[in-house]
Amino acid sequence: MKTIQYSIAPQVFEKFPDYIRGVVLAVGVSNGKSSPELVQLLRDEEKSLQQRLNVEEITDYPKVNSWREAFRSLGIKPSEYRSSIEAMSRRVLRGNELPSINALVDIGNILSLRHLVPTGGHALDAIQADISLRPADGSEEFVPFGSEEMEHPDPDEFVFVEGNTVLTRRWSWRQANHSLTLPSTKIIEFNIDGLPPVSMEEVELVAKDMFELVSRFCGGELSVQYITRDNPSISLTF
Repeated sequence: MKTIQYSIAPQVFEKFPDYIRGVVLAVGVSNGKSSPELVQLLRDEEKSLQQRLNVEEITDYPKVNSWREAFRSLGIKPSEYRSSIEAMSRRVLRGNELPSINALVDIGNILSLRHLVPTGGHALDAIQADISLRPADGSEEFVPFGSEEMEHPDPDEFVFVEGNTVLTRRWSWRQANHSLTLPSTKIIEFNIDGLPPVSMEEVELVAKDMFELVSRFCGGELSVQYITRDNPSISLTF
């Protein structure tokens, strides 16, 4: 058993004081191929999103536009680097099904679509150092999913890191190979990103749904904590 610290740097809350990150930790999960029931839940959420929104109006939707404005304020072109929730929504609204990857990844995608709140997982099985969301200094190392080429983030870019290894670039944009959720994953933490107009109550609701789906399809022991301006650091024991 080990304990790591998980923190969000003051610079994040200086720019976004009402930002909330819910952290759901699941230990001893049994991951693998999604059951037909879980895949159907994913398809149902895709259809639900298509009924609620259309691709022409996606940038006007407050939960998507808030990320565009946040990226813009950080010097990131939102049309060039789309937040994970916008990229996923656009794909679904164009009629393209999301691939079923494995149970834990599919659960994160289901809840992202259901609530339009970025909800992504990082496997902790191989994590050794403390993790944090902080501005980059530019020396950090990042190998994006699907690539073997190492790159470095831009200075002051918001990055989610283990030590000096980037797990996600541009806050909510692209994940690294380093903490991908695999069929063999036994320990995972899900980040639920609550950027206004998303409230604490809605982040808590996503966490509640996460507990229900992970318990139902993957088992394990689950817990949740919230990182806020007033509580910028938590401990994860697994």
